[in-house]
Amino acid sequence: MTLQKIAYLTGEYPRASDTFIQREVANLRALGHEVLTCSIRTTGSEHLVGPEQREEHKRTFKVLDAVRNPVTTIKAHIRWMKSPGRYLSALALAWQTAPKGVKGRLYNLIYFIEAGVLASKLADEEVTHLHNHIAKASCTVAMLVGALSDIRWSFTIHGPDIFFEPHHWRIDEKAARASFVACISHFCRSQLMCFADQQHWSKLHLVHCGVDPSRYAPDSNRSGSTALFVGRLADVKGVPVLIEAVSQLSGKHPDLTLRLVGDGPDRATLEAEVVRRGLQDRVHFLGYRSQTEVAAELSRTDVFVLPSFAEGVPVVLMEAMAAQVPVLTTRIAGIPELVEDGVSGRLVPPGDVTAFAEALDALLSDGALRVRYGTSGRARVVAEYDAAQEARWLSELICSYANDGPKPGLRPSEGLS
Repeated sequence: MTLQKIAYLTGEYPRASDTFIQREVANLRALGHEVLTCSIRTTGSEHLVGPEQREEHKRTFKVLDAVRNPVTTIKAHIRWMKSPGRYLSALALAWQTAPKGVKGRLYNLIYFIEAGVLASKLADEEVTHLHNHIAKASCTVAMLVGALSDIRWSFTIHGPDIFFEPHHWRIDEKAARASFVACISHFCRSQLMCFADQQHWSKLHLVHCGVDPSRYAPDSNRSGSTALFVGRLADVKGVPVLIEAVSQLSGKHPDLTLRLVGDGPDRATLEAEVVRRGLQDRVHFLGYRSQTEVAAELSRTDVFVLPSFAEGVPVVLMEAMAAQVPVLTTRIAGIPELVEDGVSGRLVPPGDVTAFAEALDALLSDGALRVRYGTSGRARVVAEYDAAQEARWLSELICSYANDGPKPGLRPSEGLS
């Protein structure tokens, strides 16, 4: 099977909160693919954590930087205007798929301008396949690249927020026009099937996000009293539920400490709440950390906590499980596909402080239970969420869909053929 030269596109790349994309790119390169990374915007320095990300950032093509050069933009669009029918068809697609209102039309015309520049860059680099992550604005650009050029394209759809506004982002049209769609979970795939025409269901494939299990190992000196959260400090992550649970357990577990890795719009509010409750000595805000630093935090912690209200399948749960850390999280979306309640961790109803506190109490009180859950969790990740294994499957999809060649069968668990 001939390996394809691939481009990767997302809104910002690389970024501290999306290291799974960086891992996927690295694994595709390890398989022998040339991968050109592309980002619509230039990533802010606060999101570049560690030398690995800064190096990846240097070699990433920034679309808006190129668009700001009028000569580059005009030359790119003149190139595609040489096929006037196709150019006008792509322009019509941008207009027809735009969100309602003047602002929506304007944005899609901007995406069309970006697509012309990006398509020209990819053609010059002899890229044969463009893959997008997230399925929002940058995916609209990818769709328009496909309409302007002969470059095939696909995308990974995550959720959950994309499914809050499926018509705004026209995921039906994107699923119809893409060569295939990678869905991160059965739940995610089923949600897309609600909007994609049935004739396209067979090209919706299950491709897990994954981790490198070899990067994670437990520390034998775990204290038995440390909980770790890794994620954005935003309402959707349910951190106030976590702070309340820690407050409730402070009497029974006097050595309990909570470490929060990440940043976000609610950090100041959360810090103020910790002060109000007098938990400054128990709750520590660490900010963003590199992949290596997160792995070190996981090696030392006793319980990983994620009280989210909405998720896809959080990669950080996979990282915790790979480090043999028992996880406590919520029973939502695709999480039960990864975490089996009472086997590799605990699942509780979202927003239920009492249930969360009781489950955390049980985990902190029982070292043997933590070991059992941690061992089972690592086995699950090694078997089904290994990033190298998932990249091989994605590579097979990309290569098999090339030039309308033979299509690979679905994974046995996907159901339709």
